[in-house]
Amino acid sequence: MASEAHEFTKKILEILKSHFGRYAEELLDRSELLQYLNIKTRAANRGSKSRAGFANHYAVYVLVEDYLKHGFHQNKGYDRYAGAQFTALFRRQRELPFGSKLQNHALNHRLNEEFHKYFPTSAYLPIIRDVANNRYWINENLLILQVKKKRFNIAPAVKDIIDAYVKARKNAFDAFMSYCQRMIKIQNQAPQKAIEFIRSLFHPNVDARVFEIVSYAVLKQFYSDQQIYWGWSPDELNADYLLLYKTGRTNANDGGIDFVMKPLGRFFQVTETIDAGKYFLDIDKVQRYPITFVVKTEETAAQVLKKVKKQATNRYKVKAVVKRYMESVEEVINIPELMIRFDHVLEMGKGKKVIEEIVLQSRVEFNVEYETQDVLAYEKASKQGR
Repeated sequence: MASEAHEFTKKILEILKSHFGRYAEELLDRSELLQYLNIKTRAANRGSKSRAGFANHYAVYVLVEDYLKHGFHQNKGYDRYAGAQFTALFRRQRELPFGSKLQNHALNHRLNEEFHKYFPTSAYLPIIRDVANNRYWINENLLILQVKKKRFNIAPAVKDIIDAYVKARKNAFDAFMSYCQRMIKIQNQAPQKAIEFIRSLFHPNVDARVFEIVSYAVLKQFYSDQQIYWGWSPDELNADYLLLYKTGRTNANDGGIDFVMKPLGRFFQVTETIDAGKYFLDIDKVQRYPITFVVKTEETAAQVLKKVKKQATNRYKVKAVVKRYMESVEEVINIPELMIRFDHVLEMGKGKKVIEEIVLQSRVEFNVEYETQDVLAYEKASKQGR
């Protein structure tokens, strides 16, 4: 398979098998569009931290939907089609779940740009556009495949794959909202019950947004008991406790640093992957200022660093470059270490403060108004048979 397999790949193959039987795997191997969707659906089942980015999925979806609506998958003649109007496509995108805030960028250029990035030698781009008339077409060359003298049109399967991905993301979103509601209510329960629930959240499969919230709440209290002395001269020193600040929404794809510590100025980045490319990108954001990585893994810190160094060595080859990057990793905090620090926080009698912080941050995350409205509007429209 040209693109890497992941959990949702199984669903893609299941859909392809329902349409094309034994040709499913070969079609996935041959189709650049299916491989692109495979790449773009990695986040389906792993509780990804970033907001569900549906712009490029939906640019493909609305064009394929228009293609199917006119029956071009069953008949020829798409080459004579006048094309879909931009306003109709744009309106349809915004009717879909999580789509109400989408802009026109994916339809106009971003989908094609990203597709070209993944498939630079491809002869085709997904979207054909007539700028003068504002008309759009899906590139039919990416929909029609020839395998062992058999001709296949994958348009219906493409639509089903994106529908399945949206459903998976919606389920993940619903689970996260359920978690937030539970955390908001938990402060009224017995403290021990709340603490046990928090312990259950230190798990590799937990939603990454939940992991970041809980990590922040625990680390904030863990460091709050540590005091440092600093000043401009030995005779005039200030005594300050360490304060950890959260710099934004957990699921905001803003390229920022997740936590900042005062007065030491330490940076913390929460991640669910062991990926040298991502780590070094974060390090480059702050001009190789040292960063502590909080990693959603049960692997030891030494194992994480070993993997990152190996990836970096394979990528950069130059030892001096790898060394400079590795020196910028100040510390790796994994799940077992977070559990140890949580136990320490409980020993300090600060379990209640951890609960309160988690509730506070959950309220912030729970107020994802436009996503909630999108889902409710879509469900209402579906019930009305739209």
